[in-house]
Amino acid sequence: MELNEKNPTPDSKYGEARKFDPTFKGPIHNRGCTDVFCCILFILAILGYFAVGILAWSQGDPRKVIYPTDSRGQFCGQAGTPLEKKPLLFYFNILKCASPLTLLEFQCPTTQLCVESCPTKHMTLLKANLNKGEQEYYKQFCKEGVDFSKMSAPEILRDGLCPSMLMSSKPFTRRCLPALSTMKGGVVVIGNETIFDNGEGERVNATDFLDASKKSNVVVEARQVAMRIFEDYTVSWYWILIGLVIAMVVSLIFIVLLRYLAGIMIWVMIVMVILVIGYGIFHCAMEYRNLKGEPGSDVTIRDLGLQTDFSVYLQIRQTWLAFMIILSIVEVVVILLLIFLRKRVLIAIALIKEASRAVGHVMSSLFYPLLTFALLALVIAYWAITAVFLSTSNDQVYKVFNTTECEYSRDTCYPETFNTTNITAQCPDAECLFAFYGGETYYHKYLIMFQFYNVFLFFWCANFVTALGQVTLAGAFASYYWAFKKPDDIPANPICSSLGRALRYHTGSLAFGSLILSLVQVIRVLLEYLDQKLKAAQNRFAKFLLSCLKCCFWCLEKCIKFLNRNAYIMVAIYGKSFCTSARDAFFLLMRNIIRVAVLDKVTDFLLFLGKLLIVGIVGICSFFFFSGRIKAVEQTAPSLNYYWVPILTVVVGSYLIAHGFFSVYAMCVDTLFLCFLEDLERNDGTAERPYFMSQNLLTILKKSNEDQAKTVD
Repeated sequence: MELNEKNPTPDSKYGEARKFDPTFKGPIHNRGCTDVFCCILFILAILGYFAVGILAWSQGDPRKVIYPTDSRGQFCGQAGTPLEKKPLLFYFNILKCASPLTLLEFQCPTTQLCVESCPTKHMTLLKANLNKGEQEYYKQFCKEGVDFSKMSAPEILRDGLCPSMLMSSKPFTRRCLPALSTMKGGVVVIGNETIFDNGEGERVNATDFLDASKKSNVVVEARQVAMRIFEDYTVSWYWILIGLVIAMVVSLIFIVLLRYLAGIMIWVMIVMVILVIGYGIFHCAMEYRNLKGEPGSDVTIRDLGLQTDFSVYLQIRQTWLAFMIILSIVEVVVILLLIFLRKRVLIAIALIKEASRAVGHVMSSLFYPLLTFALLALVIAYWAITAVFLSTSNDQVYKVFNTTECEYSRDTCYPETFNTTNITAQCPDAECLFAFYGGETYYHKYLIMFQFYNVFLFFWCANFVTALGQVTLAGAFASYYWAFKKPDDIPANPICSSLGRALRYHTGSLAFGSLILSLVQVIRVLLEYLDQKLKAAQNRFAKFLLSCLKCCFWCLEKCIKFLNRNAYIMVAIYGKSFCTSARDAFFLLMRNIIRVAVLDKVTDFLLFLGKLLIVGIVGICSFFFFSGRIKAVEQTAPSLNYYWVPILTVVVGSYLIAHGFFSVYAMCVDTLFLCFLEDLERNDGTAERPYFMSQNLLTILKKSNEDQAKTVD
C-alpha cells in the first residue's frame, strides 16, 4: 500500500482526524496542571520513601555484611573496637559446621572466636597443657580468662574455654578454614597429614574436615568466583574505562556522521553489521575446526556441568558450535528483513535524515541523557543503600547450642542471664551462642513490607525519570517540527523550556504513566519469585500457568511502554492529561496503522543495527585485547582469571552508552513521526494550510505546498 493514501473520514471508529487550526504552532504554552491527584500521591510516596530510608538507616548496620561475627555477635576486625586487630573468625570445632543446622540457620553450632591469625600447626589441648612453651600459643585461640596453671584440660573442655585441638588453617573470606590440599590419587591432606587426633581420644580423617569446610560457608564457591572477578576488575578497571571511552567516542562520531551523511551511514551500517556477524560465524567455525582431535574437546556442555572456571567451556567444540548456530540465525534473520523491507528502508532513511537535522538544530539534546543517567544512578544508589540497611537492621538473636539431647535445644536465650537459668543445670554442655539476625518488634514484623515498598518505589522513581526524559525530548523536537521556517522559528533553549513545562505542569501525568508501568513490573518480579519457589515442585499445571502469566505480563509491559511513550509525546505537545493523551495517541496511530508498521518499526530496526554495530566493533576489539590475541599488545594486556569479565563489562557498557545516544534519535524519530501524522491530518498543502514537513519528506510522499513557502533545509 502506498504511503499517500487519503486521510480517514471523520466518522472513523478510531476518532476524528485532526482539524486545521491556524493558531497551532507547536507545543502549547498556555496550559494547566494535569493529573493533580497523581502528583500529590507521588509526592506523598516519595516522602514515605524518605521515611523508610531514614528508619532503615537508623536501624541497619552494613557492618554485618562486611565483617564476620563471633559467638557474642561482635564484629571481627572492626576499627575502633577491642577486636580491631583480630580480623579473622576461628571455629572451635569446624566439624560441627557439617551439621544440617548450618544450612538452616547459616551459623555453625560451635563457639566462634575472633583471632589475629589462623593456627599454622596441628596441636591438641592435652599436648599444649603439658608443654608450657606451647600454652601461650594455644591461649590466643581460647576465650579470655583461661588459666592453664589452675585448670586441667578436662575442666577447660567442660567449660568450653578452649578448642580440643588446633590444625593448620588458612584465612578464606575472613574465616580460618583447614588448609586442605589434594595429593596424587585424590587423597585429601592437611599439612601432609591425613589422620588427626581430635584431643578427645578419637581419630578424625582429613576428608571430614573437607565436608565441614564446605558447609561452614554456604556460598563458598560463589564467593570464590566473586573474589576472582573482583581481582580481575582491580587489574583491568582502567582498560575497561578506556574501552567505554572509546565506545562513547565511536557513538558520538556515528551521531555526527548521521547528521551529514545519514543515507550513506545507514547503508554502511547495514553492510558492517552483516560483515561483523559474518566474521563472528567465521571465527567460531575456525575455533570449532581447530579443536577437532584435541583431548577432551568432544565433551558435551551437559556432561561438563556448571564450572566456576568459565574458560573451560571454550575448550570444547560444542560451545563454538552453539555460538556459530546462534550467529548464523541472527545473520539470516537480518538479511531476510532487509530483503523484504528494502523499499521501506528508503523511507525510513528519509525520516532518520529529518531526525538528524532536528538533532543538529537541538544539539543540547545529545547531552540530556547525561541528566537522565545521573538521576537513574541516584535512584539506584538510594534503593541499594536502603535495601542493605533494611536487610541488616535485625537484632542479634542467640540460641541454645548443645551436643547432647536437651529440651532447650535451639531455644532463644540471652547471654547476660544464661548462667543464672536452669538450662545449664539440665544441659551441662549447653551454650548460649549468637545464631542469626532477627527480631520480634513491630519494625521487624513489617520489615518485609518495607523491602517491598523499597522495590516498588525504585521502579516508580526509575520509570518517572525515564518518562521525564521522554517528555522533555518530545517537547523540544516538536518545537523543531512545528517551526515553519527552520531554524528561524525554533524557540531558544527548547530543551530547558520543555523540561520546565514538564516539571511545572505534568508531574502528575508522568507519575500516573510510570505508576501503571511500575505495577506491571512489580507483578513480574513477584511471578519470577514464585517461579523460583516452584522450581522443585512437580505440579506441571502450576508451572504451565505461571509460564503463561509471565508471558502475558511481559507482553503487557511492552504494550504499556509503547503507549506511554506516545502518550508522553502528546502530553508534551498539547498539555492534556495522561489518559486523554494516551487515547489521542492510540487513535492517531490506529488511523495510520500502515504508516506505523512501515516507518516507525523499520526506523527502530535501523537504529538498533547502529547500536549493534558499535557494540560489535568495541566488543571484538576488547576480545582480541583481553584474550591476548594481538601480539603487539600481548604484554600490555592484564593477567586475568576470567578474560570474559572485562569483555562482558565493556560490551554491556558500550551498549548502554550507544543506547543513551541513540535513545535521543529514537525519541526524535517517534516525535517527528507523530507530528508528521498530525501534519497530514491538519493540513493539505494549500497556501492557507501548508505542510510543516521538510521538502525531502514531501517529495517522497509525492506531496507539495502550493506556494512553496516552506524553505528547504
